[in-house]
Amino acid sequence: MSGTLLYTIIGHDVPDSTALRTELRPRHLEHLRALQEEGRLIAAGPRPAVDSVDPDAAGYAGSIVIAAFDNIDDARAWADADPYAIGGVFERVEVLPFVKVLP
Repeated sequence: MSGTLLYTIIGHDVPDSTALRTELRPRHLEHLRALQEEGRLIAAGPRPAVDSVDPDAAGYAGSIVIAAFDNIDDARAWADADPYAIGGVFERVEVLPFVKVLP
């Protein structure tokens, strides 16, 4: 990953996003797998709406992705192309520089 920086992409879900998340999940995962295959994905996963690994009916509040990109514009472009962003799961998306210190 020489020459790249890390970015945290935080998607904030619209209310009652569970059905839409379920519908778009296969395409969302495909989008993430492309980053993984390129060796740029550090971590990715949903943010439960409640303090539980399985939020059940409470659903999810959003998602977090930490990945390497050449610059913040590339990170934003990737985030904008995410099926969750295009399909309306996210009401807003933050893209922030990230410096990994540990592990």
